[in-house]
Amino acid sequence: MATIDAQDLRQRIGRFRVLIMGRANAGKTTILQKVCNTTDQPEIYDAKGNKIDADIVKSSIKRGNHNITNEMIFKSNPNFVFHDSCGFEAGSEDEFENMKKFISERAHATKLQERIHAIWYCIPMDEPCRTFQRSEEKFFLECDTGRVPVVTIFTKFEALRPFAYGEIKNELKGVSSEERSKRIAERVEELFTKTGACDRLCNPENRARPKSYVRLQNMNKQDTNCDALLESTALALDDEELRLCLVSTQESNMELCIKCAIT
Repeated sequence: MATIDAQDLRQRIGRFRVLIMGRANAGKTTILQKVCNTTDQPEIYDAKGNKIDADIVKSSIKRGNHNITNEMIFKSNPNFVFHDSCGFEAGSEDEFENMKKFISERAHATKLQERIHAIWYCIPMDEPCRTFQRSEEKFFLECDTGRVPVVTIFTKFEALRPFAYGEIKNELKGVSSEERSKRIAERVEELFTKTGACDRLCNPENRARPKSYVRLQNMNKQDTNCDALLESTALALDDEELRLCLVSTQESNMELCIKCAIT
């Protein structure tokens, strides 16, 4: 692959823009912090670039008011811009329509700097019997994301392990630690399949279809990262310049930079 100057890419495309989706407590903020190599909270700006007090934003969300056009930016990596869909997952029809309109407008925006380049949809695994809820079904069935790739993130994947252990603990008596780990891992896979989430994501009636999915676990631990998410997103982009823009923007996965020969 030819070497492309990262600065030149940013001048033409601007910052890499992501819409992150998922219900409350799905681990969205932690993921964004990992991507941007920080533990700080993001700064929030309105569509005109005016900074907004984070406390005001939180208060608005609690009242059921959320502006999806607001931009979240981390000081540690301001070349990422994030939007949060927070609102429609709670069941608000108005918020859902606003989200659809935002995606439609930003997916087809004339200016490259205003487009969203990827959608990350977070589905937490800490309640395996309620993995795919009405909000997920509604989004994937009804939303046209155009050429913007959707990457599904199964968050809190480690939460399946206690469920798996509980189901087979009587079978584990007297077995070696290696065999024990193997059996629990196998049951985790069975539980994941049993949720039916992947089958529902692949429903041929869906308008929005994920390009890929990743599993993230133990994101609260210091030594974990989102390299798999970044690589999966890069591979999901069908525009080479956008892919290189993402790779040059992220600063946590150096292997991606080497693969794409970013300078």
